[in-house]
Amino acid sequence: MTATCEQQPIDITLDTQAIIIGNRGLSARGGGSKPPLHSQSQTVVFFLKLLRYDNTGSFCANVLDVLLEHEVQNNLLISLITNDHARFAKEWFLGVVVGDGGGIALTAIYISPFDLLLFETGNNRNDDAVELLARELRKIGCRPPGVMASADLARRFADAHKICAHAVGAHVADAHTAGTHTVGAHVADAHTADALKSHMTQSAMRLDKLEAYLDAPGSYRAIEKRDMFFAPYWERAFSEEIRSNVFSIEENVRRLKTRIGKNMHFIWEDGVPVSQAVHGRDTPNGAIINGVYTPPHYRGRGYACSVVAALAGKLLESGKDFCCLFADVDNPVSCGVYKKLGFYDVYTLEIIRFDISE
Repeated sequence: MTATCEQQPIDITLDTQAIIIGNRGLSARGGGSKPPLHSQSQTVVFFLKLLRYDNTGSFCANVLDVLLEHEVQNNLLISLITNDHARFAKEWFLGVVVGDGGGIALTAIYISPFDLLLFETGNNRNDDAVELLARELRKIGCRPPGVMASADLARRFADAHKICAHAVGAHVADAHTAGTHTVGAHVADAHTADALKSHMTQSAMRLDKLEAYLDAPGSYRAIEKRDMFFAPYWERAFSEEIRSNVFSIEENVRRLKTRIGKNMHFIWEDGVPVSQAVHGRDTPNGAIINGVYTPPHYRGRGYACSVVAALAGKLLESGKDFCCLFADVDNPVSCGVYKKLGFYDVYTLEIIRFDISE
């Protein structure tokens, strides 16, 4: 399945960017980085354009097919542009980098204060698209705190971001005048000890069929108003453990109350509440589980395994083709628990945070 930008973005225009490629040959037009052997002295001019959108309707019409080809990998991007949060889209950065043939090379979503989300179509490497996006984000004053993408893409964007922090201005102007691809030429130099600040590496795991498992003592139920004495504190502890955005207890209470009666947040109870898991979002064919948390003094008793299994089983029985979740690759215990249930690794996601002084 392929997608092209046949529908025009609304109200926002940017100049087409011409990139002059030396010693890359015609393969660069399709995003390849290795030149053909016969074209070592060939110079090719092609165009990349960054298109921005002010609504999720036209954006979704152009990128959804591309994202669905890797549905697990792109579950967050898909959910953001297809659910009711889309009403806030005017405050978002929604963009694609397209070639002169209209094909989408790179998709980007940024919602402050969260990380920039990226996907290269078909996971085909396109350094020129990455560098163009990094440069244009700088030009328009868009400064995400970090990037979340497949590990290789996240690192390449972080490299380009760091270079652009120093290149925007006279240096870039000189490079354009000289007809050189200065940002690309210096990307390798960005691989210094302080160029990348890896925040977390996660494995995206998929479940198609639940394996047999041994339930822990207790039972599974949906969150209720009476749980507000502990659940907001669990939410805070979970966010701190995964080094995510930490909200106040008051904000956690407000957010949790919106989940009551919606069959999305579940508690495992063994006399007292001991663990939780959340049906976080949906894609057309799958469901995403997140917010899995067990207080330290209840760990090692199988509670997390049981609540995840109960929720995953419910979602698969509802007609979903698969469930997926993200597990910290540096936590072999949780990864092992999920694999016992039938989850398997699909791809590696990396979150890189930028130096705020850049």
